[in-house]
Amino acid sequence: MIELASRLNRIVESNTLRMAKLSRELQAQGKDVINLSLGEPDFQTPQHIKDAAKKAIDDGFTFYTPVVGYLDLRQTISEKFKRENGLDYPADQIVVSTGAKQSIINVLLSLLNAGDEVIIPTPFWVSYSEMVKLSEGVPVYVHSNVTQDYKPTVSQIEAAITPKTKAFIFSSPCNPTGSVFTKDELYNIAKMFEKYPNIYIISDEIYEHINFIGKHESIGQFDFIKDRVITINGMSKGFAMTGWRLGYIGAPKIIAQACEKLQGQFTSGANSIAQRAALAALKGSLEPTIEMTKAFHRRRDLVLGLMKEIEGFKLNIPGGAFYVFPDVSSYFGKSDGTTIINNCEDLCMYILHNANVSIVGGDSFGAPECVRFSYATSDEKLVEAIKRIKEVLSKLK
Repeated sequence: MIELASRLNRIVESNTLRMAKLSRELQAQGKDVINLSLGEPDFQTPQHIKDAAKKAIDDGFTFYTPVVGYLDLRQTISEKFKRENGLDYPADQIVVSTGAKQSIINVLLSLLNAGDEVIIPTPFWVSYSEMVKLSEGVPVYVHSNVTQDYKPTVSQIEAAITPKTKAFIFSSPCNPTGSVFTKDELYNIAKMFEKYPNIYIISDEIYEHINFIGKHESIGQFDFIKDRVITINGMSKGFAMTGWRLGYIGAPKIIAQACEKLQGQFTSGANSIAQRAALAALKGSLEPTIEMTKAFHRRRDLVLGLMKEIEGFKLNIPGGAFYVFPDVSSYFGKSDGTTIINNCEDLCMYILHNANVSIVGGDSFGAPECVRFSYATSDEKLVEAIKRIKEVLSKLK
């Protein structure tokens, strides 16, 4: 009998990937499944970025890359941080990785010792908690709900701090809620953490460009806290480059050096062609990104309008990203005469098998009263999906 490592028992499978897998299996059986489970833009990578990748191949960028990333890319990221976010990260404080997901685990493995606590506001992206556990840390959850726009108060966050707290991790715009922290809200959070000099702030800003309420704000912009902020970003969402797997951090130099040391033993440097493509993306026009964001904004309004017709859904108005995250707890305990809906997982499976629409339960995001819909697909599919959902939910009494 093969015995696997006990660390695997600390973590669970990603529910978003599990639901996407189920969707593909049903589609392979001939079912007309509309997949609203994955957070992936349905747009092609802009042409000038693809052209840069083709040129990189012709120019011979086919060798190992520096562990931290090409210098010219890191300099460009440094300029981007300063220009767009008001952040001061020199090139030697930037590490390029194989996706923002690797960037986050690099940081957590660099910071956490066994038993260190990481405060995570809920709802949160599914991998935060599992990455903390994999790093031998302890997730500490701060709960918020739809009436708060899924944003915890400063006093709620501070109440979770203990002598074991090592870090605070959050995203804005947020996956799964689409909530966006304002400059004033971030200032108040930063001002509170100023009192706790041993706590690091990990700010996941991968959705920064998909923002419907104005200028993106970074918590690292405040001088009194910036030396303890690690900013996570990448190419997947804002540039429709999910398959390219390219993320990066700006961090205090000691943390950047630690991430370099770790990455050197895991993956080494990120893909050479993806790095040249990222360079073109960050130096080029943001017009394709702006047009993509306009489409997501339109889809958000379309989805919210349709969902308001579904009895029992409690909704916030997402300020960014491409998700809606309704509270669906009013359906718990209901039945169509055959199936009883006990929780969000039951509701997701009921919708998948009766409406042929794939969504994700909120329990994986720390909000078991909710479900997540991604609207990163066509208007036609969204209209059809919500029509199907409304029809099957009407059978629950």
